[in-house]
Amino acid sequence: QVQLVESGGGAVQAGGSLRLSCAASGFTFSMYSMGWFRQTPGKEREFAAAISWRGGNTEYGDSVKGRFTVSRDNAKNTVYLQMNSLKPEDSAVYYCAARFMGLGTSVREYEYWGQGTQVTVSS
Repeated sequence: QVQLVESGGGAVQAGGSLRLSCAASGFTFSMYSMGWFRQTPGKEREFAAAISWRGGNTEYGDSVKGRFTVSRDNAKNTVYLQMNSLKPEDSAVYYCAARFMGLGTSVREYEYWGQGTQVTVSS
């Protein structure tokens, strides 16, 4: 069955860095665009970053642009989110998601979701 398993979350001080990973299985990873979203309690899930199925195109949410970098390794069925210059407002549960073929920036466009990994940034 389809599985998306995030890892790499944790606690970090403001200005620090974290690298999230999402390991995929159960579908043809190289044919899916991959996205990262984040959510805090009481708020809607927010788009952070996405990468096209071949990795040639990326999109970023305004709040993370210039600080986060999304990448993928199709040989390892894994997508990454490098997060630098972290701020307390980046604290959230981060989810990876898969969308067949086309790049997407909204929750409803994605078919498969992971369980999330918590990121906490202290000031």
